[in-house]
Amino acid sequence: MLRFAEEILLLLLRDGGGRFVPVPGIALDNALAGGVLMDLALENRIDTDAERLILIDATPVGDSLLDPTLAAIAGGERRDALYWVGRTARRAAEIRQEALSRLVERGILEHDEGRFGWVFRSRRYPTVDGTAEREVKLRILGVLLSDDLPDPRDIVIIGLADACGILGELLPKGEYGRARARIDQVRKLDLIGQATARAVHDIEMWLAAGSAQD
Repeated sequence: MLRFAEEILLLLLRDGGGRFVPVPGIALDNALAGGVLMDLALENRIDTDAERLILIDATPVGDSLLDPTLAAIAGGERRDALYWVGRTARRAAEIRQEALSRLVERGILEHDEGRFGWVFRSRRYPTVDGTAEREVKLRILGVLLSDDLPDPRDIVIIGLADACGILGELLPKGEYGRARARIDQVRKLDLIGQATARAVHDIEMWLAAGSAQD
């Protein structure tokens, strides 16, 4: 399974262009940071309340994208999710590079020197059980432009991308306004009974607040 940081990068990759959709640097940094925190929430390592981010389990996940932030949370003072978004965003360049390297190792991307950018090596993503996962961009557009019930992870990534203000750059011209009601609908869906729904929601709120301040 891909981590949210990896899926955010795939979401922003231009089809055939070898480059990423241009979004403000702070938006991408916050999206990568939020993705790390959301993955930690879904791994039952953190939770949130109205005033702070709460460490549930300091045991390393065994994932180098997540464990540095988990270790920092475990060794630091109790702070709110906004603080940890900002703290993790300082590692955004490192997170981005590692996520890209992992996508290359998985056979999903390759670096095209001729285009000075990244291109898809595969349109379907291998997963640990040997099956394939449809490209994240196609999945997300499929959710937003239909009434289909989304997967819980797709609910999270739509909220993450929306909170950071990058959905408007992703959707085809003229589609964003028409999709706005659907985006709001998806963001209100329960994560199929996931106990981490509140943490994910709170992280989204802090991401939106942080992006507005910057």
